[in-house]
Amino acid sequence: MRHLPLVAAAVLCLVVPMLAAEGQANSEQQTAQQPQRPGVQVGVPDGRAGGAGGGRQGGGRGRQAGPAGPAPRSADGRVLLGGATPKQRNGVWLPSGGGPVTEANMKDVPFQPWARAVLADRVVNELEPHTRCKPSGVTRPFLTPYGVEFVELQELQRIYIFDIGGPHTYRTIYMDGRSHPATLSPSYYGHSIGWWEGDTLVVDTVGFNEGFWLDRRGSPHTEQLHTVERFTRKDAGNMQYDVLIDDPGAYTKPWKSGFALRHDGNVDLFEYVCQQMNYAHELMVGSNDSVDRRSPIIP
Repeated sequence: MRHLPLVAAAVLCLVVPMLAAEGQANSEQQTAQQPQRPGVQVGVPDGRAGGAGGGRQGGGRGRQAGPAGPAPRSADGRVLLGGATPKQRNGVWLPSGGGPVTEANMKDVPFQPWARAVLADRVVNELEPHTRCKPSGVTRPFLTPYGVEFVELQELQRIYIFDIGGPHTYRTIYMDGRSHPATLSPSYYGHSIGWWEGDTLVVDTVGFNEGFWLDRRGSPHTEQLHTVERFTRKDAGNMQYDVLIDDPGAYTKPWKSGFALRHDGNVDLFEYVCQQMNYAHELMVGSNDSVDRRSPIIP
């Protein structure tokens, strides 16, 4: 693997991102009624439990780069989530700081006791699936130092979110008015349906598995997880990401959080080979003092 210079960058960021193709089982199946969750309102109001700042995610390229122009729009006036202009297709969205759970808001997140204990252990022993090349749903892809790319195909009525730091897995958001299937095989990205509310893309997702962390800190969840995300592009360079998390298996009530994303128009999708040979050993040492790498490590 000596020919892969990106390995060094991934280790420095404490991330060896994954991405493995994750099929979306039963994605075409539809039902007449969308699942309802008591106490969960579609659309996340202002007033988040979290916010920018804190967390352990990188995002140096997402720093403020000067005043941004207006958000790009299609011919019919709808905001676009791609490039900085309607003709510019390249560019990625990078984190500006924070995450769903930060040092500042951790005490306000309604963890069940077992979930809080799991998080405490993960903070010390960072055996994260994402650094072992596994896909990550919900907020985790937006917290990588490589960013994500939005691709909208209006003729297919779908939006794709590409997670760049890995073998190019992607998430599909169905924009054709369908409902969630009556039955789903749990997956890393779940089943997402979306719609527009003004300049905000609203995405409702169910059908997650338990094989990923909600964020880089290690927030747990169960297969009961249901999320409502809101992507609001404020101008050419800035987007607000808000999320409502409803998981009665891990939390005592639904809770909200969010953080900012910044657009870098000078970056495009690139080849990334995810390492599965424990190169990010700092994330595996945890509560121990060191790791012995003189012999091969078999997971």
